[in-house]
Amino acid sequence: MRNDDKHVSGVCAADGQPPDDALILRIARGDTAALETLYRQTSASIYGFALSILRDPTAAEDVMQDTFVSVMQSAPGYQPSGKPMAWLLTIARNLALMRLRKAENKNLSFDELFHVEDTHDAYQVTENHMVLEKVLHTLTDSERQIVMLHALSGLKHREVADLLGIPQATAISRYNRALGKLRNSMGGDDLDR
Repeated sequence: MRNDDKHVSGVCAADGQPPDDALILRIARGDTAALETLYRQTSASIYGFALSILRDPTAAEDVMQDTFVSVMQSAPGYQPSGKPMAWLLTIARNLALMRLRKAENKNLSFDELFHVEDTHDAYQVTENHMVLEKVLHTLTDSERQIVMLHALSGLKHREVADLLGIPQATAISRYNRALGKLRNSMGGDDLDR
């Protein structure tokens, strides 16, 4: 399952629909077509969120793939709540944080662990990658995660706050501050499209 240029497309789903509980329940019954649909609908958001934590395209790709493996394994225990995207992003966040913890435990620098031949070229491939580079370098870690979750994944501020364990007002404040930073760094371009 490769998700080349869709990583930063800003579209949550191939068909414009967010995932639903029924899709996860189908995966729990072994429906591989449902897994493929879920992948198409959510891989860009999961990749973007993992990238916002890891800051490395290759590591984010690995976490995205591992997220779907984990979904296959965990789907039988999924409790329908009407929020499958939050469940998926929680899995992705946990996997990304575990990867960072392993790097700290090995006393390797982040750059040594996630060395990529030429990350600059990876960002220059498309205009979206150039925008992503600005996002990654202008925002704090928490601002970047909130922007990715709200703008790319389509979660509501309340859902972002719950996922990150912060008050909703804090999530909204950080989101607005991040948009201001992005507007300034991009010369005032409209970011609320």
